[in-house]
Amino acid sequence: MTTPTTLYDAYIFDLDGTVYLGNKLLPSAGETITHLRELGKRTVFLSNNPTQTREKYAAKLTRLGLPTPPDDVINSSYVMADFLQKQMPKARLFVVGEQSLCAELERAGFTHTDNPNEIDAVIASFDRTFTYRKLQIAFDAIYNGARFFATNADRYCPVPGGGEPDAAAIIAAIEACTGQLIEAVVGKPSHYMAEAILELLNLPPEASIMTGDRLETDVLMGLNAGMAGTLTLTGATHEDAVAASNIQPTYVIRQLAELLP
Repeated sequence: MTTPTTLYDAYIFDLDGTVYLGNKLLPSAGETITHLRELGKRTVFLSNNPTQTREKYAAKLTRLGLPTPPDDVINSSYVMADFLQKQMPKARLFVVGEQSLCAELERAGFTHTDNPNEIDAVIASFDRTFTYRKLQIAFDAIYNGARFFATNADRYCPVPGGGEPDAAAIIAAIEACTGQLIEAVVGKPSHYMAEAILELLNLPPEASIMTGDRLETDVLMGLNAGMAGTLTLTGATHEDAVAASNIQPTYVIRQLAELLP
């Protein structure tokens, strides 16, 4: 395995399966991030998971021993709000997602409606409250011409002991009944997410390193944006998968401590 031999100006970390799992920091995560901060390095956090607000993610990190302001967390809900403000600033939305996503979009000035004749865009997301009624409304809205976007396209979200079906399942259900393919997914590995994080950092991509536990989202986004891409084997990806993948990370580590040269 190849590990870093130099320090970067900014360190971008995925959360689930990279920094923590459930309510516990993963081995060496706290010590490594604290040390990077002591060295004057910027540390920010990125998640495709839209089920919590940025404030709640920051509060969780702080509670686990990593004091973090909300502005240093970007998740797919935040990026979706930014995307819609640029693409459809006055859109009326139907969200197939949880309350945290709805709150982020409302805070950005968007209105929510479940009237298919009024919906301008359907937003698909991780939704543990998914029902047939939601699917019917999404179907009717898209049939009437509504656009179709998603926060993320992860197949599952890692949790202690396994995983929970993620937004890919919701996207697939809507695509299957409407025949309409998703127009844009704004979370990792999209350029929308990469642009949001680089705008926050105000640094060139080559000065930044993205670390996460998934080749197809975390590492791919980093590489496509011109960053170093590090795969950590603490979460969803086994070492054997690296050799079989056409996505080749800059570095592969067993825990975050190996980010330090």
